[in-house]
Amino acid sequence: MDAKSPILLFDSGVGGLTVLAELRELLPDAPVIYAADMAGLPYGTKTEAEVAARVAGLLGRMAERWHPRLICIACNTASTIALGMVREVLETPIVGTVPAIKPAAKITKTGTIGLLGTDSTVRQGYVDDLEREFAQGKTLLRYGASGLVALGEAKLRGEEICVDEVTKAASGLVLQPGGEDLDTVVLACTHFPLLEPELREAFGKDVTFIDGAKGIARQIARLVQGQEMEREVPDFAVTTGPMDDFEELTEAFAAHGLKGLVHL
Repeated sequence: MDAKSPILLFDSGVGGLTVLAELRELLPDAPVIYAADMAGLPYGTKTEAEVAARVAGLLGRMAERWHPRLICIACNTASTIALGMVREVLETPIVGTVPAIKPAAKITKTGTIGLLGTDSTVRQGYVDDLEREFAQGKTLLRYGASGLVALGEAKLRGEEICVDEVTKAASGLVLQPGGEDLDTVVLACTHFPLLEPELREAFGKDVTFIDGAKGIARQIARLVQGQEMEREVPDFAVTTGPMDDFEELTEAFAAHGLKGLVHL
């Protein structure tokens, strides 16, 4: 393994920065490329076939160009749809992102768990499998709150976010039968932790929020354990969309150690 080989984090937008922040804590010396498919955003409203083809194609191109030591699909929607396909076509180790239903089932006191994700994520059979395996005897309420993706992106750009907008986008979760018993909410989209302060205000102090960023970072660290790492060039971010829009995020990227911006 080339010591200069980077870890590639891929998301539809900037939500994967929540994973990068945790990864920096564990692997501060790891060279990183952050890839945002801004031209494809949002994934949550696309068909499964569209997402699978797009993610596999883009990751194939990036793997050929940058030869990463590991790829993390830091996106719940892309992972629940395309993870298997990507692992079949690429030899690079792949880490996916899945809803944190297992830890949520361990900490809930009422037995009622909420799952906030994109429309596409909450309807996936993968979520059904996680519920059967880890949440037997619990009640899992799901809600597709794709509108939170745009709000998370806007917040990272420095725009002011109204709690009422967040409440409107997510309130369908608690308005379901049994919603009054919710005490734990899984944030099943990497964008959503960006809005955790607003979500806490919307849901109330008695609700615990949980996401998978820490667990994903630990899995990446485990898989690259013992590998030599050398940062030859400053870490950078890649986009598929217009550079003008991407450059608006320069400060946010810099805060996560990403010093350059590149168009794919």
